[in-house]
Amino acid sequence: LCRQLARLGVARLVLVDKAESPLFEIERELVDERDFPAAIPILADCADRTKMRQAFERYRPDVVFHAAAYKHVGMLEANPLQAVANNVFGTRHLAEVAVDYGVERFVLISTDKAANPKNVMGQSKAVCEWIVESFAPRDDIDTSFVAVRFGNVLGSSGSVIPIFRKQIERGGPVTVTSPEMTRFFMTIPEAASLVVQAGAMGGRGQ
Repeated sequence: LCRQLARLGVARLVLVDKAESPLFEIERELVDERDFPAAIPILADCADRTKMRQAFERYRPDVVFHAAAYKHVGMLEANPLQAVANNVFGTRHLAEVAVDYGVERFVLISTDKAANPKNVMGQSKAVCEWIVESFAPRDDIDTSFVAVRFGNVLGSSGSVIPIFRKQIERGGPVTVTSPEMTRFFMTIPEAASLVVQAGAMGGRGQ
């Protein structure tokens, strides 16, 4: 997503991540390899309302792409409180800060598992979508809230593909939920492009 936005010529990218190494790596790549010096790394948790207010006060973003979420289904089944704390409260806090600072557009990156949620991960992301929808119709809010759902993105965080690859390397079997299961995949560049398009096209609450 950051690579595509940099290529589109945005004035500045404020990168927020609580994972130090990936944040360091993408900031270095943008600056050193992609000749995009206007990348500002902020090491923080988006659920930290005080830190987010400081960042928004300083940089005044026009658009927020909210991609932060725990995504591994099994892990969140075992740790449901963290699913709520990170996914739900993080979304709520960030949305409220975005409204307070007059962000033009807030794009939530969701999952197809929110459509008919059967597990904690899908349920937590469904609540995130409801939060976005709850802000959309309010006349006292200028920010446009949009959500975009994805299925399986090849190689992304939480993707099943690395699991399948390791199973194949060990000679199988490849485990699926059901013999009747059909999985559809898209690539990371396709997914990022759709996020950008949703941010540009989506109407309030869509």
